[in-house]
Amino acid sequence: MRTKLLFLGSLFLVLTSCISTKLTIRNIDDSVPGPALNGEYNSFIITEKATDKKYAYNENYPVNVGFTSLNDGPNNQIRFLNALAGPNGEKVTYVKKDACCPFPTKKTEMGAGIIDMFEVTWEGNTKPVILYINKFEKGALMIPVGFTARK
Repeated sequence: MRTKLLFLGSLFLVLTSCISTKLTIRNIDDSVPGPALNGEYNSFIITEKATDKKYAYNENYPVNVGFTSLNDGPNNQIRFLNALAGPNGEKVTYVKKDACCPFPTKKTEMGAGIIDMFEVTWEGNTKPVILYINKFEKGALMIPVGFTARK
């Protein structure tokens, strides 16, 4: 019993010490309406192009897809990625690689969220791209610099 309590206490300290006490994400916007869905491709319909080269490429400017329930966050990440095409309309492929950058949020019971990192590539691309996607918060959805919208 004592070992279990010691373990749980240590786990709590590790988890809470890893969470930044300051929110560094710069593009959260709770007033943004949710995007339309394209049922054929299980994707969002995104028409606006990002002009900021940090959007989606930097943990402080992730794609914020938290438009529906917390349980639906991973689906929203996929809906965003399915909306993208390569620079010349190429079909993209993606895989979740890692998670990073704990941040404070009121959207979870723990009071913290993480940003997922996806590796994205397309035919002819020799260097995969890492996109940062936040499933907890909302923000304007845009096509990142270097990508186009899936047709």
